[in-house]
Amino acid sequence: METPYVRIDVDVLARNIDRMAAAVRERGLALRPHVKTHKIPSIARMQLDAGAVGLTVATIGEAEVFVAEGAPDVFIAYPLWLTPDRAARLERLARSARVSFGVDSVEGAAHAARTLGAAASLLEVLVEVDSGHHRSGADPGDAASVAAAAQAGGLRVAGLFTFPGHSYAPGAAEQAALDEREALRIAAAGLEAAGFTVERRSGGSTPSALATADGGATEVRPGVYVFGDAQQLALGRCEPDDIALTVVATVVSRHPGPDGGMQLVLDAGSKVLGSDRPAWVEGFGRVAGQPGAVIVALSEHHATVAWPSDQPSPALGSELELIPNHVCLVLNLVDEVVAVAASGTERWRVAARGKNS
Repeated sequence: METPYVRIDVDVLARNIDRMAAAVRERGLALRPHVKTHKIPSIARMQLDAGAVGLTVATIGEAEVFVAEGAPDVFIAYPLWLTPDRAARLERLARSARVSFGVDSVEGAAHAARTLGAAASLLEVLVEVDSGHHRSGADPGDAASVAAAAQAGGLRVAGLFTFPGHSYAPGAAEQAALDEREALRIAAAGLEAAGFTVERRSGGSTPSALATADGGATEVRPGVYVFGDAQQLALGRCEPDDIALTVVATVVSRHPGPDGGMQLVLDAGSKVLGSDRPAWVEGFGRVAGQPGAVIVALSEHHATVAWPSDQPSPALGSELELIPNHVCLVLNLVDEVVAVAASGTERWRVAARGKNS
């Protein structure tokens, strides 16, 4: 294999999928994993076979890919602003699978219903509420008015959803899960008082899914758990042995570093690793099996690694496995991955790559 390339350990992947499915099931919750993380139909099939009730996607394009591959139930967890073309695509999808999408305002819900016209009755919506991440989502107390606008236009209101994205910080998962419960509780009470039946209360992120508080979400939508990444390691939400995806890169330059160690340059930059770096994560990624080695700088095609002085440094031409900070970015940067299992090696196409609308 020519480097850089993305490597997936299929045995670790399968273990991660089975473990999350079992843990969610034990808590009496439904699992609807977010497949924007991997964008690969083979992995989605593994998740469905393990008991997922359906899939979560971010865009209509992603939904089209997974419905074409046989997914029976897809939720577009996004407050879509529809155009006639997008409405036509949703209608086609709804004739092949159960399809739902998000709305978070009276104007957005009414516009979606008008744009869909007679096709509105084929689709379901979930009202998005803000549970503390402060991105999209209505105030929980306003959810009933959004639902009423959707229903008035012929859309079926299936429930509520939120994204507790503020769980992505050290020590924040438990409080984010409590915030999620409170937001969903307030919103559900408002919908029920207005005569709606709240069938689904959807929440959860990879950091918070297993902290989901009783009485809140009925289904969770983690995504990153299938692979793990340097962010999840920093948050304590996975262990090094849980990392299923790495980027394999070659040492192309090697010189003494400023601290007595070595400075290595590898042939994998931001165009394959992504460039996310939260303030609470050290560096731009890690080196698998070498906890003291950190990617301290990224260019488009260079990863600069500070190698610790107390460890023998790899020679020029050596291959290393890198753990990206945010694995979801990596899968939108490559056309295929190398899937390695005890039974052999395959190439898997990243079928939903670039499906950004």
